[in-house]
Amino acid sequence: MNLYKNPILEGFSPDPSVCAVGDDYYLVTSTFAYFPGVPIYHSKDLVNWTQIGNILDRPEQLPLQNAEHSQGIFAPSIRYHDGIFYMTTTNVTNGGNFYVTATDPAGPWSEPHYLENAPGIDPSLFFDEDGKCYYVGTRPNPKGVTYNGDWEVWLQELDLETHQLVGVSTALWKGALRDAIWPEGPHIYKKDGYYYLMIAEGGTSFNHAITIARSEKVDGPYIGNKNNPILTHRHLGKDFPVCNVGHGDLVETPEGHWYMTCLASRIFDGYSNLGRETFLAEVKWEDGWPVVNPGEGRLLTEAPHLLPLLPTEKVSHFAIAKDNPAFLYLRNPIEENYRWNETDHSVSLIPSRVSLQDIDSPTYLGLRQKSMYYRFAVEIDARLEANSTGGIVLLQNNLYYIQLRVEKNQTDYQVLMESVLDGETTILGQQTVPSSSMTLIFEGDGQQLTGKVLFDGDELVVADKVDAHYLSTEVAGGFVGCTLGVFAISEDKPSEGYLKVNNITHQINR
Repeated sequence: MNLYKNPILEGFSPDPSVCAVGDDYYLVTSTFAYFPGVPIYHSKDLVNWTQIGNILDRPEQLPLQNAEHSQGIFAPSIRYHDGIFYMTTTNVTNGGNFYVTATDPAGPWSEPHYLENAPGIDPSLFFDEDGKCYYVGTRPNPKGVTYNGDWEVWLQELDLETHQLVGVSTALWKGALRDAIWPEGPHIYKKDGYYYLMIAEGGTSFNHAITIARSEKVDGPYIGNKNNPILTHRHLGKDFPVCNVGHGDLVETPEGHWYMTCLASRIFDGYSNLGRETFLAEVKWEDGWPVVNPGEGRLLTEAPHLLPLLPTEKVSHFAIAKDNPAFLYLRNPIEENYRWNETDHSVSLIPSRVSLQDIDSPTYLGLRQKSMYYRFAVEIDARLEANSTGGIVLLQNNLYYIQLRVEKNQTDYQVLMESVLDGETTILGQQTVPSSSMTLIFEGDGQQLTGKVLFDGDELVVADKVDAHYLSTEVAGGFVGCTLGVFAISEDKPSEGYLKVNNITHQINR
């Protein structure tokens, strides 16, 4: 029997939404203040995913000015209807709810169609059998919020010709529990004559849960499943290795098998540094209701799979190319600060006066941290001026990160490892090397991080076994996971120096 392992997308990949087109599957996740926005992945087996692009890859689609790390893009949803892909999402910082379309999921995708009179977040589309399209989202209680998280799920018809909501706005459900908080991530499905409304509730941390209701009409009334929640880990205790389970989406295979994608967080020594990742579960229908992982009722680390599985491969080398969809910037990048060289497959980062602590666009090129056990190595040529610095960083947000950076002295180069905790910088160690060409290395061993510099065949430890638990959601807050990247900063004036990146490897060791 085929077995697959969870998570199916490791590292920062929250709020997964999935759709099927024949035997092809497409999945999207949230990106918050990172650019480009909303990665799109393709799979043939729902387990092995290849990123084929980013849906919001132009500044016109994704303005991120003044977006804090956990603002920007919330909870995308992907749907396919009549030859067209639809992605709906919320830019909570600039613009609100909108959707974009494409005939090819790899892009290009359209300019945003912003929706007027669409309050709240987490939009999703439902295409009914009569051809009508419905918008479903979540919004604050229109009668007035009486407690934190007093929201409701609502529905309205969407005219795809005019890109406007039409008709009446109808409240559908407030969740399964009495005084439920944050009913969110709604999706509607139709099966065997019923409309099913599946949501998350309880907040996106430890009390997160997935609940479901059904109705004979799309606009309700919706009656909750007596077995709600259909998936949660909140009853398993804080020592259970996977928590925060919620925000699910259902998908049916051509053979009639059902699966659920959802988010969850893995815990390492009590903390979740990787943020919320994407997990998969089998779904079976009993008495007209979905049952998740029957006989288990929770997410499984390893589970049998009904689909043929493709070979897996751990990618450890990232091609240094502008069109590599895995690369991330913070907010809208300043293009002239990245000089891509297609001849030697390198990129030169031009230092800017924007630091990693600013709510702005620093010169930063990142990748999602996918494991707590890894070796991240970047071969650089630090042609920096005296007023500038650059190096590698393990970044949670603008106030919590660990950096390994290079400064130029008169005759040599100083390599410093520093932690930034709630905005306060502490030097953890340093080494001196005589040349600008070196390799900067982070080695992660659970919650312990070691920084090294490789020069002329010698590997020097800059700081050993640094505690990294404060780069977790539990300490730093927010909705994001960590990214690993390279940066360049000029302290007091525009710099004519640069930090050339010649090679990047991200080797997962466990």
